[in-house]
Order: sequence, then C-alpha cells, then structure tokens
Amino acid sequence: MAKISKKSAATESAPTLVNGKVAARRRNRKASERRSAGPPGSPLPPARQTNASRRNREYLIPDEVEQLLQASSKLGRHGARDRTLILLAYRHGLRVSELVSLRWDQVDLKAGLLHVARLKNGLASTHPIRGPELRALRELRRNYPNSPYLFVSELGGPLTPATFRKLLARAGERAKLPFPIHPHMLRHSTGYKLANDGHDTRSIQQYLGHRNITHTVRYTELSPERFKGFWRD
Repeated sequence: MAKISKKSAATESAPTLVNGKVAARRRNRKASERRSAGPPGSPLPPARQTNASRRNREYLIPDEVEQLLQASSKLGRHGARDRTLILLAYRHGLRVSELVSLRWDQVDLKAGLLHVARLKNGLASTHPIRGPELRALRELRRNYPNSPYLFVSELGGPLTPATFRKLLARAGERAKLPFPIHPHMLRHSTGYKLANDGHDTRSIQQYLGHRNITHTVRYTELSPERFKGFWRD
C-alpha cells in the first residue's frame, strides 16, 4: 500500500504532458509571473511605461530638432557622422532601419539626389538633397571612404538600429529636451513640419512613402494652418 501511495503522490505532482512536452499552462506560468509588476521591494521589473505616460507628443518642433543636431555633434569622436544621421532622418522622414541601411549607390552628390528605399511595403521615391545635407555627406564620404554604407561603426560595418537609438537618446539628454525621444519621432517630425509649411497631403504621402493616405492625414489634421482666419481681431 505504501508503494501505491508513493506512486499516486508522484503521479499527482508530475507535470501534465502534451505530446511529450510540458503543458503550456505550467510551462509559461513563470514567464507570466516575470512579466507582472511586483510590489515595492520586489525583485520583479516594473511594468513598461506607455509612450503617453512618458511624453505628451510624439514629434519634435523645428527648434528642438536644431538643439538635437547641435548636441549630437558633441557626443564623441564621431560627431559629424552622428549629426548627419539625425539630419537625414529628419529631412527625409526615414525609419531607423531605412536610415542605417543607406548605401552610397543611393546618393548622387553631383545631381543632389537621394533614392529612398522604403520598408513596410512603402513607396520608394527620389528626394532632392539640399545644401546642408550635401556638405555633411561630402564630409562623411571623406571620413569613411572605404565602406559601401553611409554610416559605419568603428569596426567598419554598418551601424545597427540599436546603436542609433542609444545615440539619439544621449543626444536628447544632452540637448535637455523635455522628454525622452526615440528614432521614429524624427519621422513624425518630418510629417508635421511639412504639413505646417502648407504642403498638400498627397505630396506628403509620396514623400514619406505611405501607401495608404490615412497614415498621412494625421499630420495635416494637427496643422494649425487650416485654422487661420477663424478669428479676425
């Protein structure tokens, strides 16, 4: 009887198997516990903050972008590269992966053109490159002549999205911006800047590579230009 009792107890304490594997409910319990925020003093990490709780808007105004550019040039030994990264991301509404994967065969310095290959099934386009960008790109070409990529690390490989995220966060702190920033805020900043300058929604859609115009309307909806003339004092 004792042997039967021990066997029964062992059976009851054994995990439930499904096709030879521990059932998902038992297997994922610890992972679920780790994701839960513990009480004060608990070793569990706190719950991730939402973007809305960290900042009241997801874009930068032109003055803030200028502060960011100035701060980025003073971060370290690669100040010119870091400033050019932020400048191109802002001027062309680039996603972080589009930015770090830029190659020199996409740039025509003589004609002043940049071919933008969009991700997420976006629409590719060719953008003009203005004076500040041309000067920055020529300096970048002189400093890093042997790489097919525009933006390279000290090891000679292309920068990673994670590297740019850290770099941008440090630049935001150095610029003393009122909230923490992330790379996609630069793309939103492009959209709002173009909308506030009075450009039409269809042109902004093509510039940002949106396949669906509903993604572009958010910028023109918040533009104060459409409210001009409501009050005449």
